[in-house]
Amino acid sequence: MLVEHRTVAKETEITLIEKKSKFIARIKPVKTVEMAEEFIDKIRKEHWNATHNVPAYIIGMNQEIQKYSDDNEPSGTAGLPMLEILKGNELVNVVVVVTRYFGGTLLGRGGLIRAYGGATREAVKSAGIVKMVPARRTAITVDYVHSGKIENELIIRGIVQEETEYLEKVTYNVLLFADEVDSLKQAIQEFTANEFTWSEGNQVYRSVPLESENDDNL
Repeated sequence: MLVEHRTVAKETEITLIEKKSKFIARIKPVKTVEMAEEFIDKIRKEHWNATHNVPAYIIGMNQEIQKYSDDNEPSGTAGLPMLEILKGNELVNVVVVVTRYFGGTLLGRGGLIRAYGGATREAVKSAGIVKMVPARRTAITVDYVHSGKIENELIIRGIVQEETEYLEKVTYNVLLFADEVDSLKQAIQEFTANEFTWSEGNQVYRSVPLESENDDNL
């Protein structure tokens, strides 16, 4: 059974400069620990000459798996503040790596916490937060004479459409939330005089964009 959760919308990268040190944050939605670790290894190989490559990730609908490393930065100044930003935004199935190229000026504990936490916060904002909501994949088949009205109704309601099939009849493949089913089915019954086919398939995730939330703890 699918469970509603929040994660980032896409992989993205941002760069911050703090007292000549460069902080490159790359964030990505992932589904498993293996995917998170592969992403971390990839960043480490790309930035093999960086001073630090600091990772943090959360896997599981209830944030069951949480992992971070300070990668030789002072304990608690790098990976932990990054993890707290992810937790503060209630994100799961997400990994972030902040790469640091030392600029010659020591930042101190407070400066490091602000830099690593700030880079992660900006990466979350850049990637965007989405709510992943269970939806039912549904095929709606109608005669061509009704297709214009049906397509217009789907657009007006903001229904997510997948590929439309144009064969003997028109089949609209859509993703429906539970609270959209009854009213849409009733509308189609009225438009087609009940001459349509409604076929429900498997449950999948449908993303709903959300604005990232500021974390005031760091």
